[in-house]
Amino acid sequence: MPERIEPQLASPANPPPEDEKWLYELKFDGYRMLVRIDSRGVQLITRGGHDWTERLPHLHRELDRLNVKEVWLDGEIVVLSPTGRPDFNALQNAFDHRRTASIIYFIFDLMWLDGVDLRPLPLKERRRRLARILRDRDSEHIRFSEAFPHDLQSLLASARMLKLEGFMGKRADAPYRSGRTTTWVKFKCGVRQEFVIGGFIQGKGAGARIEYLLLGVHDLDGGLRYVGRVQPTLKGRSVSAFVKEAAARAQPASPFRSRVDGSQGVTWLAPELVCEVSFVEWTKAGHLRHPIFEGMRRDKAASEVTVEPTADISSAGTAAQRPHSGSTVAGVRISNPERIVDAKGGHTKLEVARYYDAISEWMLPFLHNRPLSILRAPDGISGEMFFQKHLERVRIPGVEELAANLHPGHAPLIVANSARALAGLAQMGVVELHTWNAVAPDLAHPDRVIFDLDPDPALPWTAMQEAARLVHVVLDELELRSFLKTSGGKGLHIVVPLTGGQGWADVKAFSKALAQHVARVIPQRFSAVAGPRNRVGRVFVDYLRNSKGATSAAEFSVRARPGMGVSMPVSWDELDALTGGAQWTMQSALRRQQRVGTDAWDGYWNVVQKITAEMREALSLG
Repeated sequence: MPERIEPQLASPANPPPEDEKWLYELKFDGYRMLVRIDSRGVQLITRGGHDWTERLPHLHRELDRLNVKEVWLDGEIVVLSPTGRPDFNALQNAFDHRRTASIIYFIFDLMWLDGVDLRPLPLKERRRRLARILRDRDSEHIRFSEAFPHDLQSLLASARMLKLEGFMGKRADAPYRSGRTTTWVKFKCGVRQEFVIGGFIQGKGAGARIEYLLLGVHDLDGGLRYVGRVQPTLKGRSVSAFVKEAAARAQPASPFRSRVDGSQGVTWLAPELVCEVSFVEWTKAGHLRHPIFEGMRRDKAASEVTVEPTADISSAGTAAQRPHSGSTVAGVRISNPERIVDAKGGHTKLEVARYYDAISEWMLPFLHNRPLSILRAPDGISGEMFFQKHLERVRIPGVEELAANLHPGHAPLIVANSARALAGLAQMGVVELHTWNAVAPDLAHPDRVIFDLDPDPALPWTAMQEAARLVHVVLDELELRSFLKTSGGKGLHIVVPLTGGQGWADVKAFSKALAQHVARVIPQRFSAVAGPRNRVGRVFVDYLRNSKGATSAAEFSVRARPGMGVSMPVSWDELDALTGGAQWTMQSALRRQQRVGTDAWDGYWNVVQKITAEMREALSLG
């Protein structure tokens, strides 16, 4: 049984999905809590990995009575109000006053049971087994999180009447996947979310109340933007606890990138503390209208706090109001900036443009003079989409055409060599960027080989990891250095840089021979033949990306799929920790790059290697 399981996280959805494949559960207004039980006893573990067993002795005792030997559970701890609604303030007070006996644990998932890893099973089967475990429980505070019928509009109407926070939608046929996913989605009934506390104002005198908290959210490029202030409802011991936490984070300068009006008397803080606030709407200036303090949040990292879309329950199909501070990106004016590109994630055209601008520092070296195939989604990814390889009399700011003689008999190929070009592509509704395996002016000789590992959708993620390891081992045996990236979809890409000047025919023959070799080694797991029928229960090792003119998703490209995953370079050491091909979204991709820079593909640009006669012989190419 694993020592640690990272929880599955939900993506914001607007409008929420209405489909028989989805189950709906109450969105609890509490703290996420995982439980691990084995021969050593019971552990209650927070979303951030902290052990809270000693803080919840009554839950420890009741969980210890479950009729299991080994188990991993996932759920939420809450305190219920007298009317039966989850009350976040009451939960926080329970911890502040060390009176936790009223806390209830609602369990909604089962990841491991008595020696069996249940994560690959569909949610509906995991919940069936969970219900059986909890059916005969001797417990007042351990409860099963019930699912609701599929009539979403009735659910939303009831939630509005009962003033509930919202609902979770979960794919009934999906496995458990650690990290942020699109098979779990959340939609809130009102406008409410977490904010980073960047400063506060306190009244005069010892023990004086906190007058205001100054709030911010992280933009796509990671900067903290000021969005307004809220009056906290902190009293007595809670004020003292906050002042103590704040004192350890005090700093002389504002952490906000934007100007804060009326900042006299503010104690500035390092952006580490988080609170939850409800409010009426976002103003046009991107500030909160009529904010109400709901409580401190100690279960969510400040770095994760961004603007979240919400579900408008008076008309579930209405897009969330989102703040923005201008619609010019890298000198390109973005028309219709609030047009929704991805309805499930609430992502807008302006967000895509800002992402490509912010990621350009790391993306442009992989694009420089490399011919593009661009995927345009002018009506969003749920509408008609089409690929384009030439300008076709359409001018795109910053995008250049290569000399026509580099690709005789065709219209000039296009390249994006600047942040302005990336913004220009986003303005034209481009979501995905796909690139050749060659760089102008030498388009006759590919400078890399790419293996696209494409799985049967029914396979567990561990099968993808196994496939990547095997291809990596084969390449290592051939003494070819390779680099790994997520596809941004459901698979992985393995990139092998070349500097040997081989032609397209030689490179494609080599990549085909390697894919066939892998398929011969373990035919029950891998296929080198295209087509859905040939990859049932297997991973297709796709070598077809290595023909002249063929393309694959560029490093850091957004993908035109619900949730809008990003194709991310990762190190081989990170393979075991990966949770899916779409693990990173625009927000998390930027945060990661600001943290790791070029470390994931350290040495990529210095590799000198070519396909040799010995390598071809080893793969029976002669």
